[in-house]
Amino acid sequence: MKPTGRATIADVAEAAGVSKATVSRFFNHRERLLSPDIAARVEVAIAKLGYSPSPMAQALSHGRSRLVGLIVADITNPYSVAVLRGAEKACQDAGYLVMLFNLGNESEREREAIDALAGYQVDGFILNTLGRGSNVVDAVTLHGKPAVLVDRRHAGMHTDFVSLDNDAAMAATCGHLVEGGYRELLYVTEPQKGVSSRRERTAAFGTCVAAHEPRVAGEVFESVEGETDALDEALRALRRRARRGRRAAVVAGNAVVTLRIAQAMARLGWQFGADLGFVGFDDPEWASLIGPGLSTVAQPTDAIGRAAATCLIERLRGLDAPARQLLLPGELVVRGSSRVVSRRAPHEGR
Repeated sequence: MKPTGRATIADVAEAAGVSKATVSRFFNHRERLLSPDIAARVEVAIAKLGYSPSPMAQALSHGRSRLVGLIVADITNPYSVAVLRGAEKACQDAGYLVMLFNLGNESEREREAIDALAGYQVDGFILNTLGRGSNVVDAVTLHGKPAVLVDRRHAGMHTDFVSLDNDAAMAATCGHLVEGGYRELLYVTEPQKGVSSRRERTAAFGTCVAAHEPRVAGEVFESVEGETDALDEALRALRRRARRGRRAAVVAGNAVVTLRIAQAMARLGWQFGADLGFVGFDDPEWASLIGPGLSTVAQPTDAIGRAAATCLIERLRGLDAPARQLLLPGELVVRGSSRVVSRRAPHEGR
């Protein structure tokens, strides 16, 4: 009698009058170990019961799960979502599925995430985590699985790394602003501590400013979530420096900071392009809708995700080579916020 629930390998074995090991041999394409009569009985039982083997069980029987664990710092960040899409496409093309763990920007969950995904027998990890502390390094070492880092490095972790070429992207950004006549620059970033990509962009900004001194001056401001007054004052100070006849512009470290600056500009009653020039890292869909359009550095997020997945899959297929670093070029998308505009009398806002 056909079982009322989903058929199991035991049900197939009972219906065919054979052992579970015999059914397993059939599914593992070892029919040569079975007589034609037994193989036919198993095939009939499978059709009668509508049985299909668990892909996970089949993969584990070969010592692999065909699962890739992807850990992201913050799934609400458009960058993480875009990288996830690229990685998922590349994994799917190679016959792998992605399991996602979102840290919610809680660094203490990094070890928990790796341990949890390792419990599902993932074959390897793609890590876009916070990059703080030794939890990730220790956990990956403990589980002995290959890993690829995306965007953020981990001290002491020597593995494949995929990211935007921050130095080149910042050089293009500063060069564009200087050519447009901007002489007072302000780089606004989220707090740099423990996050390698933020430190790299800040350092690259300093290098760019130094290359154009003394005609160009630049400062760095760390924007903390919720501290709106401090950001407003940093923008006012930039405008005061620009009163000496020097055009001023802001560079935002990522889309989160771009949104904060847009909110600050609205509070101050200022306009992008007219009162302050602007270029931001990341190119969210809404960038073209604010003011005259916000100039941005578009990251090749799909390519970054695909490259990270490809690096990992190559390792899973046996590649034994020194750790690789893939730095992909960004694209400077120029819109109204950084184009040369006709001068008009500035206003202070409040």
